Amino acid sequence: MSGTSTRPAEKSGTFKLGGDLPVHRLGYGAMQLTGPGIWGPPKDRAEAVRVLRRALELGVDFIDTADSYGPYVSEEIIAEALHPYAKGVVVATKAGLVRTGPNEWHPVGAPKYLRQQLEMSLRRLKLERIDLYQLHRIDPKVPVEESLGELKALQKEGKIRHIGLSEVSVEEIQRARKVVDIVSVQNRYNLTDRVHEKVLDYCEKENLGFIPWFPLATGGLAKPGSTLDSVAKQHDATPAQIALSWLLARSPVMLPIPGTSSVKHLEENLAGAEVKLTKDELAAVDAQASGR
Repeated sequence: MSGTSTRPAEKSGTFKLGGDLPVHRLGYGAMQLTGPGIWGPPKDRAEAVRVLRRALELGVDFIDTADSYGPYVSEEIIAEALHPYAKGVVVATKAGLVRTGPNEWHPVGAPKYLRQQLEMSLRRLKLERIDLYQLHRIDPKVPVEESLGELKALQKEGKIRHIGLSEVSVEEIQRARKVVDIVSVQNRYNLTDRVHEKVLDYCEKENLGFIPWFPLATGGLAKPGSTLDSVAKQHDATPAQIALSWLLARSPVMLPIPGTSSVKHLEENLAGAEVKLTKDELAAVDAQASGR
């Protein structure tokens, strides 16, 4: 891509989480700053540190992580790389999934556990307050009112600024909002996986941030000669950059957080914020992805 700026993430626009916490809409997801299976330390910790610092140089001010990434590894590297944090940098983290091995995840929403994890995240991230603390999963064994009630108590204590949810339905969001103010939802969403279309529409209507994880998946859409491939060539861009541009155009509450452990890949991803697709291109890519 030619004519790229030095801070491309700023071209993604701004969204105010909770109406009072502005972030650039294109952020960075820190899950891949760990070992294989999201378990243990990364192969190249120095590169992980460089990725985070480079992300800020490129205009990113919203970084998403979780206590279970590693576990704990991602949070520790974020603090190593970025503390003391520059003004305006928002670090969001999550609790509610326990790791017992590579690729193993178990929801735990017990109030005492969530309080313990919040305190530990504060310590690892070297923060006095988490700007966005997300319930990573609703625990089927614990009423969500109990889990969120504890987060609400921590919010009143000044340890949490805003509360978000992850992998939830519209009905679960509505139930949660009866307990506490919810400012964001993090669900899997990309060009080829739009199971949560109704959730996105609800978030847009209610002005809740929608944080799509696994945002750059293009599946077989990018095969040579495809619509996505031709649109990418028209913009001298990669299919992933087109997918990111499509996401940003899809909704003003969309906050993609593409992740990587490589500075080169990071730079390529963030340049996607500068690709502006026409209405016809957006419609063509959408039609291909929908199989229309």
